[in-house]
Amino acid sequence: MRRDVFQAVSDPTRREIIHLLANKKLNLNAVAENFPISRPAISKHIKILTECGLIVIEQRGRDRFCEVKLDKLGEVSKWVDQYRKFWEAKLDSLENYLTELQTKSNIHQHGSKQKK
Repeated sequence: MRRDVFQAVSDPTRREIIHLLANKKLNLNAVAENFPISRPAISKHIKILTECGLIVIEQRGRDRFCEVKLDKLGEVSKWVDQYRKFWEAKLDSLENYLTELQTKSNIHQHGSKQKK
């Protein structure tokens, strides 16, 4: 199965692993200690993150250290950015429409007061 960065970040445990490793390299046991799930379950998450290119494993003696590679998250950022622009444009249009309605309402209210 081909894996991509979107599959990696779709799981909250994998996102938390990325967050944990963003600050420092940790061995697999140190990563697993931060989660209430089994070591084999963490290993599966690490494997997916490795296949997606978000984590690199470095063997040091008997320990395997995990290092995060955040540059792959740029794919997610680009994808999200296209929708950010879409929603910003929609919200700008809504703001303009509401401002127009408020202006018309103010003109109508002032006109009604002046006639009395």
